[in-house]
Amino acid sequence: MNIHEYQAKAVLREFGVPVSRGVPVLKASDAGAAAKELGGPLWVVKSQIHAGGRGKGKFKEPEAGDKGGVRLARSVEEVETFVSQMLGRTLVTAQTGPAGKEVNRLYLEDGSDIEKEFYLSLLVDRSTSRVAFVVSTEGGVDIEEVAHHRPEKIVAFSIDPVTGALPHHGRTVAKALGLSGDLAKQAEKLTAQLYAAFVAKDMAMLEINPLVVSSEGLLKCLDAKISFDSNALYRHPEIVALRDETEEDAKEIEASKHDLNYVALDGEIGCMVNGAGLAMATMDIIKLYGAEPANFLDVGGGATRDKVTAAFKIITADPKVKGILVNIFGGIMKCDVIAEGVIAAVKEVGLETPLVVRLEGTNVDLGKKIIAESGFNVIAADDLDDAAQKIVSAVGKA
Repeated sequence: MNIHEYQAKAVLREFGVPVSRGVPVLKASDAGAAAKELGGPLWVVKSQIHAGGRGKGKFKEPEAGDKGGVRLARSVEEVETFVSQMLGRTLVTAQTGPAGKEVNRLYLEDGSDIEKEFYLSLLVDRSTSRVAFVVSTEGGVDIEEVAHHRPEKIVAFSIDPVTGALPHHGRTVAKALGLSGDLAKQAEKLTAQLYAAFVAKDMAMLEINPLVVSSEGLLKCLDAKISFDSNALYRHPEIVALRDETEEDAKEIEASKHDLNYVALDGEIGCMVNGAGLAMATMDIIKLYGAEPANFLDVGGGATRDKVTAAFKIITADPKVKGILVNIFGGIMKCDVIAEGVIAAVKEVGLETPLVVRLEGTNVDLGKKIIAESGFNVIAADDLDDAAQKIVSAVGKA
């Protein structure tokens, strides 16, 4: 689960992390009061969407101006102008894709006099089963570009969960960023604060880009992006309350209500599979035969008829879907349960696109019998290769 920058900074502030003062702005009429509350003389007006590259982004609407999704204002009047231009407009960045995202929230923040910019992030290193720090002197830019063109500028290390963050970890961060004296001490303190926040809140990723040195000689987190481990959200109702469903795909929200593992993609073939590995293989073979998957959907090993029905409805609700491939290997999951769920969903929502079903495993004969006797135009497949070829051909991609 992702949250907005202003929410992320509020979480970090609980742990003493240095961030700028700011006020969220949800209505244009609140802009003037927010600007006066901060006092100026320099304000930063930031679009709040779940995507990076906001500063370099462009709004679709001409009336939004051409200054991007992050703007510097030097008067209360300019703050009000920028807020009225940006709220409700569609911002397109490198991460949103051409469709962009509507800006429904802004964050008004104190301006900062910046001397240096760095990059710092924490994430789960699955190769070591530890929390890892990634730091670089190249802040304020895409870290992917740094990794590709200047990998020597990136320093990474992990922390033993038994000991937690120790002073030498902070010194490693300071050395990597070329900090000494009081700034090195600040880096040591910040390292411990960020690690504490990461662990306490069950984060999956915490990115500070940029981490800056101000003209007053202070380290400050100028931006913050946080994502949380969804499997641990039951422990953090205060984090769940921050969820902004307008930033999420409606189909993914519906899937989460039924405990389905669903991720929307941009292709034309909807997939319903049991098991993450088989789902990935199904997506791969669809691409191999020249088409694109419209989703990742794992119904799980213990899916019920109702869950399968819900999954089928979610797939058919996607207007991009031109065909559907159901690929089930029945171990714990029984093929007849899948068949009953699919037929129940077809009866309820209709079948306007080609449907290929491949069943194998527990109760496979019964599952095939249910589908064969349903009276619907369902294309049967013998194996995964056969199924992929048939659905790709059915949607005219072969």
